[in-house]
Parts: sequence; structure tokens; C-alpha cells
Amino acid sequence: MIFKTPEELDTSSCPSGICPPKFDDYPIITSAHGGGGRLTHKLIKEIFFRALANEYLEDMHDSAKIPIEANKIAFTTDSFVVSPYKFPGGDIGHLAVNGTVNDLAMSGAKPIALSLGVILEEGFKTEELWNIAMSIREASLQGGVKVVTGDIKVVERGKGDGIYLNTSGIGLIQHNLDIGPRAIERGDLLIISGDIGRHGIAVMAVREGLFDVNVESDTAPLHEPVLALIENGVEVHCLRDITRGGLATVLVELAEASGLSLVIREEDVPVIDPVVAACEILGLDPLYVASEGRFLAVVPPKDAQRALDILKSFEVSRGAKVIGEVTDHYGPKAIMRTVIGTDRVLEMLSGEQLPRIC
Repeated sequence: MIFKTPEELDTSSCPSGICPPKFDDYPIITSAHGGGGRLTHKLIKEIFFRALANEYLEDMHDSAKIPIEANKIAFTTDSFVVSPYKFPGGDIGHLAVNGTVNDLAMSGAKPIALSLGVILEEGFKTEELWNIAMSIREASLQGGVKVVTGDIKVVERGKGDGIYLNTSGIGLIQHNLDIGPRAIERGDLLIISGDIGRHGIAVMAVREGLFDVNVESDTAPLHEPVLALIENGVEVHCLRDITRGGLATVLVELAEASGLSLVIREEDVPVIDPVVAACEILGLDPLYVASEGRFLAVVPPKDAQRALDILKSFEVSRGAKVIGEVTDHYGPKAIMRTVIGTDRVLEMLSGEQLPRIC
């Protein structure tokens, strides 16, 4: 064995249970760390293997061999370039794991394994890389997945922004539901799992120096409430996590893909006061601000109350509520019925309202 597992390390003086390596020799990332030689292997061994040790990484092979017993798997990939890479409520490590876990969950899949690609800029602090690796460990434990393979590259100083991550994931589909936009039916109800906009505002508040805005990112894994819906027999027609582009973009995408009208009520869309205040300061519309721990579920009316009861039993989805319904009155459009009784057509933004938030 080339490295020590957490069980073999003396962790008595480490609050996390895993002791960090010493950073004295190389306090920052150098180009040599990306060269594939001794320093690359030292970096992988002392940071990622130490933080993420498991039987698949221990194999030290070019790919992980994972036994799978399933008729179908879900497979997804995502890249993360958030700036700044640390924000209230999390960092790029939490975001990378949770984002990919949630993409798998939106197919009703049980996440089982992730890959991790790391692109570092020369000069990035090695201690910060350790902290991010520990965030990845924490999020992986919460998401019920293991990081089973990965890669590290280093770019020249000034050619990156500290750190970028890519995660790909696989999950097991253990149900017969056809979850997706084409399964949406007229009369379905739209359920949101909680208040929107926290992640985008948390990142923007740090970036713009809005220190009076007390908002933490909602980044969190969503697989448990989603799988609970399926396991308890809720006829889930569609699921979509609310990330870039916010709730409005999700509604427009689903309306166009299903050919139906998705109509929400403005007064029923949950937005906490600090997010509303920050959006007013920044000139943003909360409907287009990203969340990273919220999803939209489309279910038939007969299952709506049971779905709400299930979702409310989980902390991450305790704020679940019905915000609208599916009709065929307007064609393939997303509509918001405003508090004054008018109908507002929701469109996709022509550009990015909040760049670099994931």
C-alpha cells in the first residue's frame, strides 16, 4: 500500500479525524505539481488519497472498476469555475460533489461514484487545496458517494483562477418511472422543495463586497428526499434542480420540452427577505438567481399531498410547497401569475445575469 488510510493515521490531535499533511516544503502549487512526476504523485498521495481514501482509489489504476447490478445507470458530468471559490455556506468542493449528486438524483438515480478532475493555477496555496479536498470528503459522505478516480493538471500563473473542478458521476436507476419533461401531463402540480436564490446571492455578496447581506449558499445533496418520493410510490413525472438561470429558466425549459404551459403563482414562490433585499441592491430578479440545494418536482394532483409530506420530513426540503400547475392554455410557455392578477411570460435571459456562480 502506497498511502495510509484514515484508520492507520494518528488522528488523535485532528478534530476532523484526518490529519492534514505538512505544507512547509511546497506551500504553493508549482508547475512541477502538474508534470506527472514525483511532485504530482506526492500531491495526490498526501492530499487527495489522505482525504478521500477508499478501496477504488487504492487500486491506483487508470480507471476504477465498480461492480454494478442494475438494468439502467444514470451518468452525468459538470464543471465548476465559481469565483470566489469560497463563499458563505460552502466552497467549490461542496459545490462540485453536490452538483453532480443532484444531477443524478434528478433522474431518480441513487448516486454511487464520482470522478474528480482538478485544474490548478501555479501559486495556489497547498493548504487551501487540502481544505477543498476535505470539503469534497464531507460532501461525498453526505451524498453517499465515493470519489473513485481523478486527474490533476496545473496551468501557468495568470492562465487560470486558482482552481477549477470537474466531476462526473454514475448512479443506479432502481425504478420503472420515465422521469423527464416528456412525462409532464396537463393537470400536474409544480412543487418546489424550498426557497430560491440563496446560492447566487451568497456568491455575489462576497464578490461585490456586500457584507451586510447575511445569506449562506443552500448547496446540499438532494438524493434522499428524491429517492424517498420514489420509494414511497409517488408518481414523479419530472424533476429538475434549480441551478444556473434559476427557477424561471427551469420553467421555460420544461415548458418548451413538454409543449405545455407551466403556470406559477408569484405569492407562492418562497424567497427569504435577505435574498429579496440583495436582489434589490444588485438589480436582480430572484426568479433568475441560482440555487444549489433546491429542485422542482412535477407530480399528479393525487400524489401532491403525499409528496409534500415526504419532502417536509427532510431538512433540505422542509420548505416544500405547491407553487403552480401545468395547463395547455398558453402553449409551450412559462407564466407567472402576479400578485396583482396579471400574467407575466417568463423568458430565458439573453445573457448571464450572474456569471461564475458554479
